[in-house]
Amino acid sequence: METPKEHQTKKTKKQQITFPVLKYWGIRNLFHSVVVILFTFFLVIASIYIRRNNNLQSSNSTDQCNIFSGKWVFDNSSYPLYSERQCTYMSDQVACEKFGRKDLSYQNWRWQPHQCDLPRFNATALLEILRGKRLVYVGDSLNRGQWVSMVCLIESSIPPSQKSMQYSNGSLITFKAMEYNATIEFYWSPLLVESNSDDPVSHRLPDRIVRIQAIQKHARYWTDADVLVFNTYLWWRRPKMKLLWGSFERSDGIYKEVEMLRSYEMALKTWSDWLDIHVNRTKTHLFFVSMSPTHLRRNEWSNAEEEGNCYNETEPITREGYWGEGSDPRMMRLLEAAIEELGKRGLTVRMLNITQMSEYRKEAHPSIYRKQWEPLTQEQLSHPTSYADCNHWCLPGVPDAWNELLYALLLLLPSSSPSSSPT
Repeated sequence: METPKEHQTKKTKKQQITFPVLKYWGIRNLFHSVVVILFTFFLVIASIYIRRNNNLQSSNSTDQCNIFSGKWVFDNSSYPLYSERQCTYMSDQVACEKFGRKDLSYQNWRWQPHQCDLPRFNATALLEILRGKRLVYVGDSLNRGQWVSMVCLIESSIPPSQKSMQYSNGSLITFKAMEYNATIEFYWSPLLVESNSDDPVSHRLPDRIVRIQAIQKHARYWTDADVLVFNTYLWWRRPKMKLLWGSFERSDGIYKEVEMLRSYEMALKTWSDWLDIHVNRTKTHLFFVSMSPTHLRRNEWSNAEEEGNCYNETEPITREGYWGEGSDPRMMRLLEAAIEELGKRGLTVRMLNITQMSEYRKEAHPSIYRKQWEPLTQEQLSHPTSYADCNHWCLPGVPDAWNELLYALLLLLPSSSPSSSPT
């Protein structure tokens, strides 16, 4: 039988033995807990980084990923993003299926940047960005096609009673999403500056004349917009342009024929000066769509000896870096220089560089599958290539991808100082 002293001595020894074990287990558990917390934290941070990088959500992701460099991927499970027949406001100029085109695979191609993934187009998210705002496309019929594309991309998410289309002064067309108090507009101004081709219907004139220093007549309709998307290119593609210093209404104006590149440069200068003086730098986001390619000569992408163009083409060009003769890099450089100069003045214009990606899509033009505004002759009917439209683009199609790029860039824009360059 133990005496109280012996029991106390044994108890003390037991405590001395067990205490280091408890201390060891406590430290080990604490260490494991810290490791688990750090590992979980790392996984969360990595997940956020990957998601933001892939979806172009981080503020510097455009520096990390050139969304204009990529390839077309056939994706008939996710594309097209809308149906031609179901778009209420589809234009007959680009409704290729309606006018008899049977091969519809041109609708199933998705643009895939090399270095990242584009965010999935979300009409509701875009409408939230545009809530209480104006998005205005300014330019020629190619820009009008991109505008139609944007309207088709979002209008199915809006109830019929909450959307409308309004035509103003002939040149301005306005789609309105009433619940969001948002408008998506198109303004016809094919040369940006004033010209005798400013009528949106009657503009096919043999003698094109441009008031090279005049833009106010057009600009007053769009200067206060929240997002502006410009384009002008094909209308300048002639050896010389007749320029006017003066008014169309007066007989004392000065006319001069000026070479194409110089004329284009002068028009961009007029456009730039107007933006520099009149645009609200705390409100307006500015974009310029680069050259939209044409596919007028089959021998540019094919070794076939027979003449041809985009007519009967059914597959994209797969040759990496293909560049056709219809896209003039000299004009691209003039545009880049104008944008760079505006940047030096503290005004940011973001180029929507759609040229290379669109070069590959020789099969995506309307060709003969569009509304013909004038009756075709028997000679034309016997030679379809003679009236094939290889300038515009079928919808759904390539302009939807342009708008997906625009959408990705709009997601990245800061909410303040949209047109001010960072200091």
